[in-house]
Amino acid sequence: MPRLVWRDRAPPQKADERLTPIPTASVDLDECISRLYKKELLDERVIEAICAKTKELLMRESNVVHVQAPVTVVGDIHGQFYDLIEIFRIGGFCPDTNYLFLGDYVDRGMFSVETISLLVCLKLRYPNRIHLIRGNHESRGVTQSYGFYTECSRKYGNANVWHSFTDMFDYLTLSVVIDDKIFCVHGGLSPSIHSIDQIKIIDRFREIPHEGPMADLVWSDPDPDRDEFSLSPRGAGYTFGSQVVKKFLSVNNMTHILRAHQLCQEGYQTLFDDQLSTVWSAPNYCYRCGNQASVLEVNDQGERFFNVFSAAPENDQVKDQMNEKVAEPNALPDYFL
Repeated sequence: MPRLVWRDRAPPQKADERLTPIPTASVDLDECISRLYKKELLDERVIEAICAKTKELLMRESNVVHVQAPVTVVGDIHGQFYDLIEIFRIGGFCPDTNYLFLGDYVDRGMFSVETISLLVCLKLRYPNRIHLIRGNHESRGVTQSYGFYTECSRKYGNANVWHSFTDMFDYLTLSVVIDDKIFCVHGGLSPSIHSIDQIKIIDRFREIPHEGPMADLVWSDPDPDRDEFSLSPRGAGYTFGSQVVKKFLSVNNMTHILRAHQLCQEGYQTLFDDQLSTVWSAPNYCYRCGNQASVLEVNDQGERFFNVFSAAPENDQVKDQMNEKVAEPNALPDYFL
């Protein structure tokens, strides 16, 4: 394989400006994307180089990235590669469709490496068409327990690819705002955050901490039976109720909160008089839950439409493999995720 040579780093840009693609010299991103659509693994050295350039790109993004509709919003994928391809079949392939992914790209499913490799290559190739938010699984600790570390080691014979990806995870943005009206995050709200300006000053370039506002954004969940904040049974983050949502939207002059993080049997859920939506994009989660999945399409008038879909038929060939998988001995209790 030719030596990987990169051009000089592009000059930094102000937050929220449109990003120019990072030059990728001897790595042919179109070829990488073509291979990944066929579920072919990339060379370890290519992954290392691509992750390094992705960090340069993500470093220029704010903790709160502003985008304009139309955009298709995708929830948790969890390594279900065939269902990611199904999403592109339904919503359109890049760059014909703008996509916002809400995190949790890896763990649980059989093809986390292929899934995150494809998304990172698409982000590099089309930086203003693809936006990636950090989820609670974009973490060293969680991925060591729930499959990604083991998968990387099995497919590459060492943990180098895992290190490349998890180092890159530290650079993913924490939130996106669509048309200044829809606040998008992986998990939810924090008692430490009242204004999105407070999100902008978080030091995100690190492992997700166990507590604090950064942890809350990726771990918290809405609770339809509460009004205010309460400790979360997950062991991290908080649950939050209707009054918390109402106040956050009012303070920030927004109309809706859009998040992922929770399995929805119907593929989505709306709460608090349609002020908050959960979108879940991993159908038949873990190849056995039997749930539907969805993506949320926001049109250029700001209208929201859930597009519900079932598991891709290609998943049938991996069900037996999944059923034979044994949980990691140091796995965290299921409620934690």
